[in-house]
Amino acid sequence: MAAPLASKAGSAGTNSKPPFPELDFRSGARVEELNKLIQEFTKHDQREYDDQRALEIHTAKDFIFSMLGMVQKLDQKLPVANEYLLLSGGVREGVVDIDLDELNVYARGTDYDMDFTLLVPALKLHDRNQPVTLDMRHSALCHSWLSLRLFDEGTISKWKDCCTIVDHINGATNYFFSPTKVADWFYDSISIVLSEIQKKPQRGMPKVEKVEKNGTIISIILGVGSSRMLYDIVPVVSFKGWPAVAQSWLMENHFWDGKITEEEVISGFYLVPACSYKGKKDNEWRLSFARSEVQLKKCISSSLMQAYQACKAIIIKLLSRPKAISPYHLRSMMLWACDRLPANYLAREDYAAHFLLGLIDDLQHCLVNKMCPNYFIPQCNMLEHLSEETVMLHARKLSSVRSDPAEHLRTAIEHVKAANRLTLELQRRGSTTSIPSPQSDGGDTNQPDDRLAKKLQQLVTENPGKSISVFINPDDVTRPHFRIDDKFF
Repeated sequence: MAAPLASKAGSAGTNSKPPFPELDFRSGARVEELNKLIQEFTKHDQREYDDQRALEIHTAKDFIFSMLGMVQKLDQKLPVANEYLLLSGGVREGVVDIDLDELNVYARGTDYDMDFTLLVPALKLHDRNQPVTLDMRHSALCHSWLSLRLFDEGTISKWKDCCTIVDHINGATNYFFSPTKVADWFYDSISIVLSEIQKKPQRGMPKVEKVEKNGTIISIILGVGSSRMLYDIVPVVSFKGWPAVAQSWLMENHFWDGKITEEEVISGFYLVPACSYKGKKDNEWRLSFARSEVQLKKCISSSLMQAYQACKAIIIKLLSRPKAISPYHLRSMMLWACDRLPANYLAREDYAAHFLLGLIDDLQHCLVNKMCPNYFIPQCNMLEHLSEETVMLHARKLSSVRSDPAEHLRTAIEHVKAANRLTLELQRRGSTTSIPSPQSDGGDTNQPDDRLAKKLQQLVTENPGKSISVFINPDDVTRPHFRIDDKFF
């Protein structure tokens, strides 16, 4: 039936009126307002580092690397020429897939100002060109035991005290590398080294404010000048190549195709000290693709990353009890969204609000269906172990966010502003003078240190999460030499 002529005339007249503001259907929030709130959150969450702060970051990094050199010298267990992965953000920020229920709660502003995660290989398997086959017979998906049969007799002898022993009927003995025993050894070794360092303090040396074992990671908070830096140090097993269990993932189409090479994405993976819900803690490691995720992050638009960071800030507070959802789950959902949605849509700079609302919807969908596939091993459901009561409790909490996203964004902004105020207050109380490097003799800060500070500032602000190759001379642990991808320092 045709529309009446009067209706047509009326509709024509509406063209002269200003367009109605775009609204979120569920909450009624103005999309423009949500975009502005996300931008405000980003402004307060991402801070610029001046030369003084960059030099303090360098001093703390230098101290951690020197400490690890002394740990290697202690009993020669760690490789002399090692390759660390330095990630911006602590374990609690979801930069690696490790369970958070065993970790003490640290708060930015109250306990630390900046946080990093450092993956430190205890063992390396770097001479393999074919897909790496792991012993997954005893483990849940995405987990593995690690037999030292893959290594030489010298390595077995060195590490057998950090293994669980299984005797076979034929009389053979198999040593399985134990994540809990490795973490215990690492914590004890770091404690010994820090005790020795503190007996002979040097001018400009960071103050060790806290050393704690959190499950299988070691958390160290250093005070350097007016800064407090949290390092979550994770002992890992490092592999070159790609695990056979994730080989089928390479056959699929992905959002990063054509933007970065496959060689960059599959250059290596790790086993991190974390077990499955029903796994044996003393034996089971979890596969981690942190090195690949650093590369994939380059292909994610800034507006989507802003939405992700804002959403993460909301859920860390809201879904903290009981511990069921971690920021790593949200990261996985974001990667799946990148594969699912058109690149030109995700590149829209004015769509941060749409992305935030979409991430909340995705997370709620995953909870209601108790299904969150691992991005690299989709057959692994990371929410499978949760009870119906837990997932529904968190889904209801997310429903409240979805009903009023603007209010939850304002709360997240207030939290980050409060953390920044605490940091500034500490800086006002602290020293305003330059902090010499631990290697220096305590004299005036020299030009090379200034240049190094600027280089490090570039590292932190432009290249977070780069792979750092480190060579430490056991006879001179005060001078670590390291390379960040193709940049030398």
